[in-house]
Amino acid sequence: MAAYPPLAERPIKNTIVLFDVDETLTPARRQLRQKVAIGYVGGSDLAKQQEQLGTAEISVTSLFDYCFPENGLTAREDKYKELVKFVLHYIADLDIPVKRGTFMEFRNGMVNISPIGRNASVTERNAYNEYDLEHKVREKMVAALREKFPEFGLTY
Repeated sequence: MAAYPPLAERPIKNTIVLFDVDETLTPARRQLRQKVAIGYVGGSDLAKQQEQLGTAEISVTSLFDYCFPENGLTAREDKYKELVKFVLHYIADLDIPVKRGTFMEFRNGMVNISPIGRNASVTERNAYNEYDLEHKVREKMVAALREKFPEFGLTY
């Protein structure tokens, strides 16, 4: 298997070349991979994409710098469950003036977290914003998430 330069050493920075795997993927272009990061995106799960692109000896994840199964919009269920468990315990332990339910909402490609809950009224949200400015609830929660899940690649 060819060795490719680290991403930081490739001449074309901040670029990923993505290929659609649904019958349009051509073999990886080794010259291209010397210059940019390459990846693929497709609607199937990783197991199906392994069948399409990899072999019994070669993992599809070793052929590309980035792999986006299920159109890049899903996280591994075990990681998601670990995140949910942590966040709900964290929020349960918060001593804040108001909690109104729906503290986490899974959306396609993201998770929305609300310490007071998405069911809070506009008045309650405004009061919470003032409270948060003083007590830094969200800032502390983000710090806890960064510490607990550094390998998850979360954005805040």
